[in-house]
Amino acid sequence: GGDDGVATDTGTPLSTESLRAFIGHTDEVNTVTWSPSRELLASCSDDCTAKVWKLQSSAPLLDLRQHTKEIYTTTWTPTGEGSANPSLPLRLVTASFDSTVKLWDVEVGMCVHTLARGNNNQPVYGIACSPDGRYLASGSLGGNLCIWSMSDGNMVRKFQGTGDIYDVAWSSTGMFCAACFSSGKVALLEMRA
Repeated sequence: GGDDGVATDTGTPLSTESLRAFIGHTDEVNTVTWSPSRELLASCSDDCTAKVWKLQSSAPLLDLRQHTKEIYTTTWTPTGEGSANPSLPLRLVTASFDSTVKLWDVEVGMCVHTLARGNNNQPVYGIACSPDGRYLASGSLGGNLCIWSMSDGNMVRKFQGTGDIYDVAWSSTGMFCAACFSSGKVALLEMRA
């Protein structure tokens, strides 16, 4: 590719072999995401599990099995080693069609919080951690945007939009949280201290 950001064909044939295959899920794998330290890889699947992998092993380090329906997405908190918030504990966050979001302590492989009250029994499609690692936004079908405290799992704000939420995102300062809706709208919440 050139400096214009456009990929170009170099004439080199594409490889059909992967560097390593992590095998353990029994159904579609929906997302993969690296931890801030880049030492752990998380995956989630329609088999209702999330797995945490280390590059040195083909077997999962953790096999997280508390969701009762498909896990749609996962993300790491911007905390722990390799992050801008190294003094806060690293957590893995999973969101499921079972209407829950779970926060996992990856040191011990346990769920520390299950967030469900604000999702109105609707599948959760979008999750995002605030840049300071203190809050989590979740967006679900039915238009529920919830802001949760990462420390105690309590819901601190809720916004009801029109249509289903498919994704959520924080601004780099953590001052705003955005959600996109199936109704064609984008909502922006201002987070005040």
